[in-house]
Amino acid sequence: MREPQHPESYAITLTGVLYALSDPVRLEIVRSLQNGNEKPCGEFGLHSKSTMSHHFKVLREAGVTRTRTEGRQRFTSLRRKDLDARFPGLLEAVLAARKPF
Repeated sequence: MREPQHPESYAITLTGVLYALSDPVRLEIVRSLQNGNEKPCGEFGLHSKSTMSHHFKVLREAGVTRTRTEGRQRFTSLRRKDLDARFPGLLEAVLAARKPF
């Protein structure tokens, strides 16, 4: 299995992060990672495997998450330090926001 590519922290863009967080499924993935722990990709169980692969790819390529491969399993974690360094307060504001009723 090929190791996933991640952008360097200086290459993370505001538009890329906002696009990645604009989808409700991806936002839910990020919310489930906000405690700082990494999770195996199979534990999210939100949609089909191909759909989830797409969402993980968008988040990873935007610099929002980091994916680590161990054997045949992939683990995802939030790149909170990188995001907070690039865009202070953005992640907290997005995660604190709730859907309008």
